[in-house]
Parts: sequence; C-alpha cells; structure tokens
Amino acid sequence: MTTMNPTSLRTHSCGELNETNIGQEVTLCGWVDTLRDHSGVLFVDLRDRYGRTQLVFGPESGPESLGKARSLRSEYVVQAIGKVAPRPEGTTNPKLATGQIEIRVSRLVVLNPSLTPPFQPGQKELPGEDLRLKYRYLDLRRAEMQKTLMLRHRMTKIMRDYFDELGFVDIETPVLGRSTPEGARDYLVPSRVQPGTFYALPQSPQLYKQILMIAGYDRYVQIARCFRDEDLRADRQPEFTQLDLEMAFVDVDDVVGVVDGLVARLARELLSRDLPLPLPRMTYDEAMERFGHDAPDQRFGMELIDLAEVAARCEFRVFRSIADAGGRVRGINAKGAAGRYSRKGIDELTAYVQQDFGAKGLVWFKVEPDGTLASPTAKNFDAPLLAEIGRRMDAAPGDLLLIVADSFEVTCKALNGLRKRLAAELKLYDPGDMHFSWVVEFPMFAPDEEDGGWAAMHHPFTSPRAEDVDRLESEPAKCRAKAYDLVINGCEAGGGTIRIHDQKLQHRVFRLLGIDEETARVRFGFLLDALQFGAPPHGGIALGIDRMVMLFSRMSNIRDCIAFPKTQRATDLMTGAPGEVDPKQLRELGITPNRQ
Repeated sequence: MTTMNPTSLRTHSCGELNETNIGQEVTLCGWVDTLRDHSGVLFVDLRDRYGRTQLVFGPESGPESLGKARSLRSEYVVQAIGKVAPRPEGTTNPKLATGQIEIRVSRLVVLNPSLTPPFQPGQKELPGEDLRLKYRYLDLRRAEMQKTLMLRHRMTKIMRDYFDELGFVDIETPVLGRSTPEGARDYLVPSRVQPGTFYALPQSPQLYKQILMIAGYDRYVQIARCFRDEDLRADRQPEFTQLDLEMAFVDVDDVVGVVDGLVARLARELLSRDLPLPLPRMTYDEAMERFGHDAPDQRFGMELIDLAEVAARCEFRVFRSIADAGGRVRGINAKGAAGRYSRKGIDELTAYVQQDFGAKGLVWFKVEPDGTLASPTAKNFDAPLLAEIGRRMDAAPGDLLLIVADSFEVTCKALNGLRKRLAAELKLYDPGDMHFSWVVEFPMFAPDEEDGGWAAMHHPFTSPRAEDVDRLESEPAKCRAKAYDLVINGCEAGGGTIRIHDQKLQHRVFRLLGIDEETARVRFGFLLDALQFGAPPHGGIALGIDRMVMLFSRMSNIRDCIAFPKTQRATDLMTGAPGEVDPKQLRELGITPNRQ
C-alpha cells in the first residue's frame, strides 16, 4: 500500500484505499484501464502508478455521470468523486491492494480524452520493441516498467544513503571536458566561441575524480552520466549512468570492502536476502582456467576441465597436433544431458562454437550405462585413454562430455559460450537466483593488435601490483594490475582499480603503451602536473546502475531499465534523435554536414 499526499485534484491514489476508508468521500484521478458493462451497471478500473481501484457507475451516480462513463475509452484521464464502499460478497479481488473496496461514483470529470492507443499498457502480449519505443509514454504506463523504474529509484536512494553514512561527498564533475581517449570513441561537441575546437562528453569521470583525491576530498561519490560512441548490444547504451566513487589512502581490500557493504545493503533491502561477507573472490587467471571468462556465472557448476596431459599422449591427430603446438584441450561435463541432445542437437552445438567463437570443431562423448564413452571419435582412442578422459571429467552414466581443442583464447570463448547455453537449456539454475563475486588481479596489459605493442587492459592510470613494478619493461605480459571487477550472474556489474599516484611510474606505463612524453603532455598534462603536488595513494570503482537494475529486476534487456533509451542504432524513436539541425546553427559552428 502506498500513501500519497493529497492534492487539490485528488485525495488519494488508486492504490491506497481499503476497508478502513469505507464510508469516506474521496476523489481519485488516473487513466481508464478497463471498462465492463454488467446489466446497466458500469465498472471502470482506474489506474495510476500506485495501483488500480474499481469505480462503479449505476443509477445512483445520476444520468450525467453515467452518461459520461458510457463515453469513456481506454487511457482517458479522469477525475472521479464518490464514496468508498465494500465490494459485494464474492466479488472481492485478493490480488489487488484495493480489491476489498470500490468507489460508488457520484461525479465524473473527463480531464483529457485519448486517441485509440496503438497498444494497451495492460495487454499481456507485448508489441514489438520499436513500437514500444516510439510510443514510450504509453510503454512507461505498463506496471512492469513502473515497477522497474521504482526499483531503480530505490536502488539509487540506497546508494546515496549508504555512502553518505560512510562520509563520502557527492560532487558533480563536468559534462563538457577535454577529449582524452579511454578506449571507446568520444561524443564530440563543437565550440562556437572557439571555432575548430571541441569538447568531449565524458566516458567516465576518471581524471576528474583523481584530481579530487589530489585536492583532498578523500571520499568522493557521484551518480554520473557517461557517454561512449560504441557499437551497441542488449546490455549497452550510448549514454549510461554509473555509480562512481573514489577513495584516498586505500588499497584493493578497502575499495572492495566498501562495495561489499553496498552490495549487502542492496541485497537486504531489495531482495530480502542476507549476504555473507566478504563476497567470494578469485583471480583473473583462476576465472579463465575454471570458467573461460573473466566474469563467470557461478550459479551452476560445469567448470572447464583441462585435458592437456591426455592430449599429449594420445594418437588422435586433432588433440595431439593442438597439444604439440602449445594449444589447449579442454572440456565440460553436462551432467545427465546425454539423453537431452540427439545427434542433430550436438551438430547444432558444434555449429554454434564454430560460427560464434571460431572453434575448429567440437569433440563429444556420451557416457553409456556401463560407464564407457560412446562417440564416432571414440575409435581414435585406446580404452585406457578413454577411461582416463572419463575419470578426469568426472563422467557418470548419462553425462554428455564436450571438448574443444584450439588456442587458449578460443577454448575459453567456445566453452564459456557452451557452458552458458547448456545451463539455460538444461535449466541448471533458478532465474531468480543471484550470485555476487569479485574477479581480481587482472593483467596490466593486453596485446595491441593494431600496432603490435601493448594496450592497457583497464585504463592507462591503473597501478601495477608492487611485486610486478620491476618487470614492467622486461615482462609486461606477466604484470598484474591492482584491478577488480564486481560480477553478478556472469555479468560485469562494475570495475575499478587502484590508480598510479607517482608521476615517474605513470610515465613508465605511458611509454610501455606507446604514449611519448609530448603526447602524454597534450592529453593528460593537467593530471601529470597534479601528480607532482602531493598525490595520495587512491583508487575507486564504477558500478553500472543501468546494468545493476537489469540484474536485480531479472531482465535481459537494459533498455527496459531506462526511461528513455536508444535503439541499437543509437536512435530515439520517440523524439527522432539524432536529427538534422538548422543550417544557421551549423554555420555558427563552422561545420559543413557530410551527407554521404
């Protein structure tokens, strides 16, 4: 039940009246949800974001109100005045908070009629997403959308309250800043007063929050709007919201510990669930070996199993050649799934790993009732080796063993993809379950495919672990970062690092990334200058609020968690953005549009 402060047009919401209000005269406002005419008595369900209340129009309503009621249509906005009465016996609705009462209407005012909507907000079968986005104001009237946005409101309020209790200061950082490449393309804004120059919309407040640490604001937090001009997927948007925080005089455990507390608070207040703390952690290397992904879904098992030793001793050419070339042979055991997948089904899994992840193929075995491994490939192995494969993969009758032989990267991608697909198809977890964990100690660097050098795995301001500083130049591939990702249900919900606070170390990292001193000065000069004026050790994290709402509301499409999202082509179907502008505006900016 939600209580609403009365206003001049309504005394109550459509979700708060109950038996305690019987006999009271009330005024409700809302949208017509459904209409039913029963033998001359008209029933109207009136809806607002708080709930629904049944209005009743009969002879006692008077001819004027009854006549207006008969003219109502779906989505009309009305004001209804009447008395609260108990519903007749046998007509109550226990599914509604207001299901024990009804309003006997004495006066009806049509505040605004409505055209026939292209879809009904209350209909069970949703229309196509493009139609919903074009008429977003109708889509936002759906109870599911309202529930999600209310959850988002509660989540951000909990976040603000939590960090306020811990002494964090909420500080806004600029939206118009300097372009400092951070991995994705910037959205650029031309300057009218300084022709030929551009602002960039922030991909994150990264540099500003580091400056705040240097300025002495040792606990900063912000719910920040960020922008990235990148290819979109179901869980990405060109503009997004993140909880951004930074702390001074801290190391990894301090930042992770603060976020542990936040996650526990969110789980308790939004999920009614107590999480044991600290949240589990694993290193990046362990995650890639056990799950093939740096954001593993741990709601189910089916971990990757290494078969390199067996592959090196077998005569099966596919395994042996990969093993001899330094590749990997790994597999998963889909427990009890042998009977669920026919030969056609396994062929579909094979095509999946080949087409989606570039794997050369998929070797499979079904475990027979006597424990032997059956497959067209089985003839390439002697009995002892087959038995060893079964032992290493914990095979039991009815299991389905799936093996990929390829490079480390391909085996990771293919088996992670298989693992998630099989878990969904075999229903190995309850969609309502949630698992929270950390992945830590990411590599500092990744090979840069464009120039053959090195690229920052996170960003160029990430601090290496103390034990790896001395081998930055000699063994960059082995350097590990003070980096950490929060993982929820196999999705990266946020990521952060401890930053470099020493200018000399920052220059070493820049050089390794191919950023010379002149380029560094042009791009990041203000930060490099600031690092010379007493920069404390500091670090932080950014949590994707849109994605966290998606996960907490058990949705799969991030657009359903944002009031006014963009499509995968970064367009707003409701407003028509992006759109053309007046040529005069372009002339003032010195811009000639390219219409190719």
